[in-house]
Amino acid sequence: MYERADFAKELGSVIVMIDLTIGYTAIQSMANWARANGVLLHLHRAGHGTYTRQKNHGVSFRVISKWMRLAGVDHIHAGTVVGKLEGDPHAIAGFYDTLRLDQIGADPVKGLYFDQNWASMPGVMPFGGGTIGHPMGIAAGAEANRVALEAMIKARNEGRDFYKEGPEILKKAASSNRALDTALATWGDISFNYESTDTPDVVATPTHS
Repeated sequence: MYERADFAKELGSVIVMIDLTIGYTAIQSMANWARANGVLLHLHRAGHGTYTRQKNHGVSFRVISKWMRLAGVDHIHAGTVVGKLEGDPHAIAGFYDTLRLDQIGADPVKGLYFDQNWASMPGVMPFGGGTIGHPMGIAAGAEANRVALEAMIKARNEGRDFYKEGPEILKKAASSNRALDTALATWGDISFNYESTDTPDVVATPTHS
């Protein structure tokens, strides 16, 4: 693994990818290598569904998110509300909060059952899929992701409601970028009919003094 990472660095790569399946000790070792070599580390969550989407056994992906943040990865597949990385919207929001925020407040609907302060622990960039599957190739997939991200950040900084205006914002950005335009044409109208298996299953009950 180190040999492959060294080879990628020699070729000029600024980021390397590992899978969750290599194991937690190896993940932390690769994170240490990445820090020492000035390379970003992306974690693909391949195999997680065998134990994160089982109601009767296993470990929630929210816990995996915490472990990966502690291990020191920079990017991670964290699921999406729509698309191929199926997930419950509230649970996904909880995963993202766990990965990004310094101070996390309890929110049972998102599966966050207690407050948590990450102090100076660096966050992790949640990253969706679709990069490698881009019709124009991996480089175009990365470009489309970057253009979409920067368009959303710009809209947020302008005070726009980027959640409601998201489709319009992306459409405008795609008008001047072929990679993003192709990505939206390929996946923009896809919908999935499924019952999510990773819901927090929280039932709100009234409290009495």
